[in-house]
Amino acid sequence: MREPISTAAFTLGLNPDSNASALDVGRLFALIADGVQGSVLLTGQTASRDLRRGRYTPESMEHPGKMLPTIPRYLVATYTEPGDLVADPMAGIGTTVVEAMHLGRRGVGVEYETRWAQHAADNIRLATSQGATGTGEIYTGNARRLPALLPPEVHGRIALVITSPPYGPSTHGHVRTPGPRRGKVRKIHHRYGADAANLAYTEHAELAEGFAQILTGCAAVLRPGGYVAVTARPYRRHGELIDIPGMVAAAGLAAGLTLVEELVALIAGVRDGVLVPRASFFQMKNVRDAVAAGDPQWLIQHEDLLLFRLGPVPADGGSQR
Repeated sequence: MREPISTAAFTLGLNPDSNASALDVGRLFALIADGVQGSVLLTGQTASRDLRRGRYTPESMEHPGKMLPTIPRYLVATYTEPGDLVADPMAGIGTTVVEAMHLGRRGVGVEYETRWAQHAADNIRLATSQGATGTGEIYTGNARRLPALLPPEVHGRIALVITSPPYGPSTHGHVRTPGPRRGKVRKIHHRYGADAANLAYTEHAELAEGFAQILTGCAAVLRPGGYVAVTARPYRRHGELIDIPGMVAAAGLAAGLTLVEELVALIAGVRDGVLVPRASFFQMKNVRDAVAAGDPQWLIQHEDLLLFRLGPVPADGGSQR
């Protein structure tokens, strides 16, 4: 198991032994290649579609809220050992499960929408055919009843949960341009499904309550000292900023978990010390329109990554197992 690099020692590839304003590019790229990053995780160096090409089925790209594969890849390598159990209660197309399999872990996922669960099963089979040394399984159901959905044999044995709340009102899907004089730019594949009971389409208060129930279920199946890692980012609804990371922090504490670390997982790439944005057409348009209207907004290019632990923080204050 790798040990996370401390924030003070290494952030964005800065070498603490050199001039603080100089980027040690060789050291940075070596760390990226090894999957060892810092408190700012360089998870956006490669575009999502390129990370998934050949590793996931093409149909999987239709999911509107996919996690970057580099995020679970880093977390699994850092906080678990080969053979450990890794779970995702909102598994989508199975990104967490697949990345855990490729690292020799047993991945277990739960997905509410049957369509995405089927894609996850396809991706598990693909990982197996590609020689993944771990195993994977996916179950369909409402993660608010997580312990009842998982096999009893995994209760109290899960080392790491990786998940993310849904972004129903803010997903942009894929952009389609009809061509000159053929209509407006439109978005497709921007919905999780048609079921109104999906947490993605509930009001914020119900989303917060439901996510707290999910994290409570996670705590019930974790092993002592196990971790829950949640990625989240705020979004705007009718111009109002919705604090999803704050909601996640409150939900974790309500579930009896201890918040031990907050990281930044970049969606953007970093080239020669400069951020390379990876934003959708609609994200860029919305920000430009807001700025033009006198409402200064920023283009969000990172996920907040909140790391919780079951049980007290170790005496040395470290987050590693």
